[in-house]
Amino acid sequence: MTLHKIPFNDLHPREDRAAIDRAIARVIDRGWFVLGPEVDAFEHEWASACGTRHAVGVGTGTDALALVFRALGIGAGDEVITSPLSAAYSALAVMMAGARPVFADLDGTRLTLDPAAVEAAITPRTRAILPVHLYGQAADMPALSAIAERHGLALVEDACQAHLATCGGRPVGTFGVAAAFSFYPTKNLGALGDGGAVVTDDGALADRVKRLRNGGQRTRYHHDEFGVNTRLDEIQAAVLRERLPLLAAWTAKRRKLAASYRAALAGCPLTVPPECDAGHVYHLFPVLSLERERLQAHLSGAGIETLIHYPVPIPRQPALATETPAACPVADRICRELVSLPLYPSLAADVPALVGETLRRFQPRMAVAPDPRG
Repeated sequence: MTLHKIPFNDLHPREDRAAIDRAIARVIDRGWFVLGPEVDAFEHEWASACGTRHAVGVGTGTDALALVFRALGIGAGDEVITSPLSAAYSALAVMMAGARPVFADLDGTRLTLDPAAVEAAITPRTRAILPVHLYGQAADMPALSAIAERHGLALVEDACQAHLATCGGRPVGTFGVAAAFSFYPTKNLGALGDGGAVVTDDGALADRVKRLRNGGQRTRYHHDEFGVNTRLDEIQAAVLRERLPLLAAWTAKRRKLAASYRAALAGCPLTVPPECDAGHVYHLFPVLSLERERLQAHLSGAGIETLIHYPVPIPRQPALATETPAACPVADRICRELVSLPLYPSLAADVPALVGETLRRFQPRMAVAPDPRG
């Protein structure tokens, strides 16, 4: 087994270690662990960071999406158009609300929803559009917003990989009626466990999500509607509060590493998807190769770990087999070719150059992967 000298990620606390220790001790000393002052404070701080009026902390990003759909009254018999390329949880959240995910193919440049494909997928049952801001790059929100408005559809943003990302200078999460964020440990703003949040400018929607996350209770032990149990806990909220002030600097490091990768990979036998907006926050750094397995083995032999995000299009997952999706050939191709390179704030600045040097020694048997815009 190869011991990777350059791991794909490193989740050890570093400059924030002392602050995290203090945050955890603060919660333990207070003795209040669920829906307390840390969650209240983080909700206000996260809403401010996102440019929205409200944030509601929940257990996961998946739950955040599912609760938004439920709060909007979207459920059985309704359709939500979404991306075939993402973690499957985005589509599973639609199903958790009782609705049916409908998949539209990708824009081959952004690797996010193709607005033309979305409009073609609209039916009388369509109630919402769920774009996924993937790998840190925003979907084409002006075009998708126009489609949603033209057809009277709710626009719900999956921003689980896009903390502080912008589209045309406007923060993601502010285009639609609501957005979902994940604080899974690998995210740009990660907790020490699961966590998520809904952000919105709609106070009534935020209030309903708050009820739904807590068993449908309006007051303690009085359940006005069917809810669930999915609450951001005090320790995770305290950790996120300490890390939030560092997020801008961490994002700048991600962007600097991505720029180094783009320079280092010029002339290498692969394709680098373009940066379509300066607001890209580089949650991941994917590249495309027609010989992905051989390329991964080549990098692994040099001690460089890679991962695939994602190997199977969501419509081809067995859990979604009954959804009879339309063909998504761009997504199918991207899932065959995409591999993610290491990129995280504590990654050494010389790693992109080392990866580039290693990839120049890779001898592909086939032609370089086609330009994703083709």
